[in-house]
Amino acid sequence: MSRTLLLVGGGHAHVAVLADWIRHGVPSGARGVLLTPERHLRYSGMVPGWMAGQHTLEDGLVDLVALAARAGVEWVADRCTGLDPEARVVRTAGGAKLSFDVASLGTGGEGRAATLLGDDPRLIDVRPIGAFVQRLAAISAPRHVVVAGGGAGGVELAFGMRNLATAPARPAVTLVAGAAGVLPGFAPSVRALALKALARQGIAVICEDVRIAGGAIMAGAISLEPADVLLAALGSGAPGWVRANGLAVDDAGFALVDAQHRSLSHPHIFAAGDVAARTDRPLAHAGVHAVFAGPVLAANLRSALAGQPPRVAYQPRWNNLYLMNTGDGRAIASYGPLAAEGRWVLALKHWIDKRWIAKYAALAKAE
Repeated sequence: MSRTLLLVGGGHAHVAVLADWIRHGVPSGARGVLLTPERHLRYSGMVPGWMAGQHTLEDGLVDLVALAARAGVEWVADRCTGLDPEARVVRTAGGAKLSFDVASLGTGGEGRAATLLGDDPRLIDVRPIGAFVQRLAAISAPRHVVVAGGGAGGVELAFGMRNLATAPARPAVTLVAGAAGVLPGFAPSVRALALKALARQGIAVICEDVRIAGGAIMAGAISLEPADVLLAALGSGAPGWVRANGLAVDDAGFALVDAQHRSLSHPHIFAAGDVAARTDRPLAHAGVHAVFAGPVLAANLRSALAGQPPRVAYQPRWNNLYLMNTGDGRAIASYGPLAAEGRWVLALKHWIDKRWIAKYAALAKAE
């Protein structure tokens, strides 16, 4: 009897699982199902470059359906709305019930800007990235853009909007970084380069928290009106269905997993990326970890389908290379205490990003 692997979501880690099946064949006695409403995965690392006119809208896409077909995995064009880990069933928005023997959760997190800030028609959350790009593409001539969030995502969005290629004139941009300031957790040298670049490009920085009060966008007691757009990069929230049916979760609702990315409560369920929380060590919700965890997840899913315990642990590097696009033909590199800025950094970023996309494009087309 075949064993069914259900991949819930088409995130960065699950792309690596599809690639593993293409390269090494379908695991013996297994069948695969990919549940995701999106035909393509949009690589978030290339979005700021698209905003600044350095990439086309299609450049950052991975064809999930083509990869699934090459891997021998069935694609179900729907999204997860419920999980019963005991009955081993996933419910979908379209009303279907999908049974599985082993499941892997890779949907990413959910945007939480509306929950944190309140409703406003100008608010665009960076999550999910596909919807963010669609809404951003429809904006033609913003005059003043407010960006909420002082992390790497918010900083890159501020640079991208200041250099928005589709705008007839450069919009004014205000980065509301929060009380922790710009790039908290990064080395002082990196933060200094970012602040210098923001000042050079005339991007205002306010170290307060954004709030919406009486229909106005505020930073502390400062009104930011008039503003045309409010972009939010305020971190990831956990999908509600993750905690709803007994799966072990942390206080924020993310699926608790071990070093092998296996659920603490249900060993036949795995999770990686923004939907998961490691218990053995803190792991930031960042795309780089989903990318590097992907091959580990693929190996452990093969073991699980064979009825064996997972043996491979994802051990993050002591530090990760972050390359932040400043939108003006340059980028800032961060590696632990080291920092650099220049056109060569942007060239390096483009080379890394395009190589990652090309790898999966080649797999999708290979015969």
